[in-house]
Amino acid sequence: MTGLLALCLLTADPIPTEVRVGNGRAELTRGGEAYFVRGVGGSEHLKLAADRGANSIRTWGADGAEAILDEAEKNGLTVCVGLWLAHPGTYVDYADPAQVQAQLDRTLADVRRLKDHPALLMWGVGNEMEGDGTDPNVMGALEQAAAAIKSIDPKHPTMTALAGTPKSKIEGLNRYCPSIDVIGINSYGGAPTAAARYAENGGTRPFMLTEFGPLGPWEVASTEWQRRIEETSTAKADRYRAAYEGSVEGQPLCVGSYAFLWGTKQETTATWFGMVLDDGSPTAAVDVMQELWTTQPPANLAPTIGVPTLPKVDGLKPGETLTARVEAADPEGRPLRYEWVLRSDGGVLTNGAVRQDPERDFPDAITADGPTATLTVPKGGGGYRLFAYAFDPAGNAAVANRPIRVDAPPAAWSPRKPTLPLAVYEESVDGGPFAPAGYMGNTSAIVTEETTHDPHSGDHCLRIRYTAAGEWGGVLWQAVPDDWDNAKPGGFDLSHATEVEFFARGETGGERVTFLVGGDGGGRYGDTGKNELKDVVLTTDWQRLRVVLDGRDASRIRTGFGWVVAGQGRPVTFHLDDVRFVRRR
Repeated sequence: MTGLLALCLLTADPIPTEVRVGNGRAELTRGGEAYFVRGVGGSEHLKLAADRGANSIRTWGADGAEAILDEAEKNGLTVCVGLWLAHPGTYVDYADPAQVQAQLDRTLADVRRLKDHPALLMWGVGNEMEGDGTDPNVMGALEQAAAAIKSIDPKHPTMTALAGTPKSKIEGLNRYCPSIDVIGINSYGGAPTAAARYAENGGTRPFMLTEFGPLGPWEVASTEWQRRIEETSTAKADRYRAAYEGSVEGQPLCVGSYAFLWGTKQETTATWFGMVLDDGSPTAAVDVMQELWTTQPPANLAPTIGVPTLPKVDGLKPGETLTARVEAADPEGRPLRYEWVLRSDGGVLTNGAVRQDPERDFPDAITADGPTATLTVPKGGGGYRLFAYAFDPAGNAAVANRPIRVDAPPAAWSPRKPTLPLAVYEESVDGGPFAPAGYMGNTSAIVTEETTHDPHSGDHCLRIRYTAAGEWGGVLWQAVPDDWDNAKPGGFDLSHATEVEFFARGETGGERVTFLVGGDGGGRYGDTGKNELKDVVLTTDWQRLRVVLDGRDASRIRTGFGWVVAGQGRPVTFHLDDVRFVRRR
């Protein structure tokens, strides 16, 4: 078999998706056949999704999209590939045509790379990036992106996801964005009436419910010490049903939905939005979606659970012991296995786009005995949450938690000593211990993106462009993003690491870049030490480089890595890969 023939046999044609509207009804077709989206947001546990009746998944960005598309295709799923566009007021100034063009160029590069994959269903062009829908610069950039995508890839429609259905946003899309084929609606507490509000506010295009699930942390009551009260997994399942029945099922303009979130994510708590626990155990939300998708509930339903009870939840004293209880039941009457976890509760209310570190566990504080647990109150004052998990023999789960408050001074915070090697950036790291959030200098000239072109290892590496000829710019990987005052606890004890190892190469050779670790020593929780490699001259070949930590105090490192480029009379482009803390002896 010739190489050309083998290539032809291995190359699959893209399957076209079309949006049809007529007589007040909308329909999505794929390969000429009707295709109503039964989707979930997330890229984990794809076999479970397919087994439960899902036919599609949604992502929010194109990082690692090839692998996700491949895995989805293997499981018979399609993908709405997200193309992340900056929210107004973040890293793109929509009044600056050059910055808008740079974002568009990055977006279209992703489209060209992915458009022919057979698992691609449609493009998710931006997620809640519309502001209030009235800024012609923002909405014009959205239209420019959608129109350009359609010219490159006429076989897959465009969708943008709005935060809710305010009239100004619907009117803005109607006025500025004719190239958006499908309107996505992200809604939580208001999801059961989202379809009605969409129509009332002027929505006439096909729509999807692109995020729905439990009440968001911004929609629930708080304790007296201002900690949000999370519903049980049993109560959350009812929210999924109400949203789907109210705004998806039977709606003439609706072409499907994506339930949120298929997997786990630390967002206010470790369990707030997860339909599936981090060990892969499905909760009742999964059962509900299976029934809605297939009309048949699973043979083995997830347990039901109530809110854990304690004799008191406020004014606890260090060393005090309390007995906690939880009521849970298996619908099939089988015995349950219980787990209890006490976690700190910092009261973080995230917006979903910012990475939140997991809260600390206190395993020594809990002695469990089935549905009963003895809690020994930790020394440190402040907020905590007591989580109760119930598992049935079939691997299904239920979870609930109760916020508590300890009346004592806060415990002295000390950084955790992680296992080495500790990756800052590499193929398998997604939302790792340090985030590239610390933009410095001429930030408008900095463009960071993943590329599949000649990585050091795996399928991807970082391509970093400093597009200005003068001034300077740089990015820090921070343990606590945007905490420039170092006022919040964060960082790691890396005194057992001997160096940060990484690989770098220039685009054309001769690029000068300074690389650093640590160095932001101000504030209460600043870095305890620093070191740098100054003005490294890069070549077009990958170089193994090291920032040595020997002799430096690395007992608290919150700036895990960074780079700085000074103006060199021309734009500078370089690549990074496999950045990690290691011990070499």
